Amino acid sequence: MASHRCGGEEEHRDRAPRAERRRAASSLVSHSGHSAPETLQRVSRNVPSSRKRLAVFAPSMVGGGAERGALKLAEGLAQRGFDVDLVLASAQGSRLTEISPDVRLVDLKARRVLTSLPGLARYLRRERPYAVASVLNHANVVALWARKLARYPGRVVVIEQNTLSVKAAHAVSRRTRMMPRLVRRFYPWADYVVGVSGGVVDDLNQIAKLDPEKVRVIFNPIVTDDLEEKARAPVDHPWFGDGSSVFVAAGRLQPQKDFPTLLYAFAKLRSSRSARLLVLGEGPERENLEALIEKLGIGMDVQLLGAKSNPYAYMARSAAFVLSSRWEGLPTVLVEALKCGVPVIATDCPSGSREILADGRYGELVPVGDVGALALAMEAAIDGRVARAPDESWRPYELQAVVDEFLELMIERDSSDQVLTTTPAF
Repeated sequence: MASHRCGGEEEHRDRAPRAERRRAASSLVSHSGHSAPETLQRVSRNVPSSRKRLAVFAPSMVGGGAERGALKLAEGLAQRGFDVDLVLASAQGSRLTEISPDVRLVDLKARRVLTSLPGLARYLRRERPYAVASVLNHANVVALWARKLARYPGRVVVIEQNTLSVKAAHAVSRRTRMMPRLVRRFYPWADYVVGVSGGVVDDLNQIAKLDPEKVRVIFNPIVTDDLEEKARAPVDHPWFGDGSSVFVAAGRLQPQKDFPTLLYAFAKLRSSRSARLLVLGEGPERENLEALIEKLGIGMDVQLLGAKSNPYAYMARSAAFVLSSRWEGLPTVLVEALKCGVPVIATDCPSGSREILADGRYGELVPVGDVGALALAMEAAIDGRVARAPDESWRPYELQAVVDEFLELMIERDSSDQVLTTTPAF
């Protein structure tokens, strides 16, 4: 399938028939009135297709594991022979360059996820995809609301990425604190609710009391063909060439990730052992973390490298990957580190770490916020006492396995149990 990118909600498609296509496109206009970035103004060479169209809706491509999961799900669905739209409230973020050429990008050009509601409703009325999968809870609420406004008859699957009650309890913003209430109100409208880990689903059931027949655990699609190739790429950093034991951590610099505990643990380790620490990621806590690094006197052995387009090359060369989070949903970086073949140390936070590491069989679990335990685990990794996990540790997170599970929810099967890809949607 050729690349098909849409600027704003206005779509550029082949003229078949030309006048009808023009009328359809003219009714799909951008909220902002701004033209789309030139990189998204690609005219499709596709011929009209009778294949089912599926849509994946997400806020943007700014962020980490959830956004990568959305674009990889769209890519995996396209590989199965479906026409696939990746519908974004706003086409922003570094991951835009990772979108498969087999996936059509639809940019709603909204300033906020909430203001994408009218545009998403128009998209659903005009394009009538067979099914929609939505990612992240605020986008999920908008998707379900748009379904009502558009009187959209197709299936809507919403994907919850975080342990919602814990996230709301630590939230500063009013919107995030209100999210459990919105979930209780809107999620029952979904055909299926997917949690990315068992802990996320357990938390959802406590919050929303959903119909158990409509709730599933499906992991994010994390392990893809390009991950291993990226892990082998060279890294231009002197610490990987001088024999040092280099620990790597990755994530947005924000309170959820609890990098202060990691820094205190590293300082404790560094008082008796030679080691170094690289932190990949950017965020609002950078200045505070830099001040703490200076206070602890570890500036010669710690670097905050910022966001990296290829973190896997750093992971693959580390003495161990370390996750210090207070809470997660399904920490994507743990699976990526397992695939990169390095020892893994993680806090036993709600939720996902214990599931991924199989109660500690695939890596070292330490209590949340426990500086001493984290320092001891890092020392064990230097001594070779944290084993590298077998391939079975990351197999459940392979793209094709995850796509199979989503197709069970999004598409009906024929009498021979084959997924139907060409039957007209409605």
